[in-house]
Amino acid sequence: MIIEDRKLLENIVKELKNQNLKIVFTNGCFDIIHRGHVEYLNKAKKLGDILIVGINSDKSIKKIKGNKRPIIPLYSRVYVLDNLKAVDFVVPFDEETPINLIKIIKPDVHVKGGDYREEDLPEAEIVKSYGGEIKIIPLIEGFSTTKIINWILEKYK
Repeated sequence: MIIEDRKLLENIVKELKNQNLKIVFTNGCFDIIHRGHVEYLNKAKKLGDILIVGINSDKSIKKIKGNKRPIIPLYSRVYVLDNLKAVDFVVPFDEETPINLIKIIKPDVHVKGGDYREEDLPEAEIVKSYGGEIKIIPLIEGFSTTKIINWILEKYK
């Protein structure tokens, strides 16, 4: 399910917590969704009952990655994520970090890929402040979005 309304997100999260379901949250650009992402999301889902995926908007990605990105527009990225078995909810966001979403969701587990370190995550302190934990999932060898996109851009200059 795609959730764009923050009030609706609050209500859904409240209901999930009332059911004592363990909420896992992750986020990213998911610019070109590939096998590495699918494996990552499958592993994230196994850490709890519900997987909520925050996805950077096109505007947000441009701020972070520059004007050549995103490669794939938000509506397509959201559609693909929403149709993966592991993903329960997809929430687009315009900010550069998911801190505002985390304040609403208060996930039991916040998951990031192996290219991150817990101490470098601006959201780590907030997650821990309400008892959540950070889990880093190792990268899937050979499936780096940045490397794939750089290879494509270089090959088709």
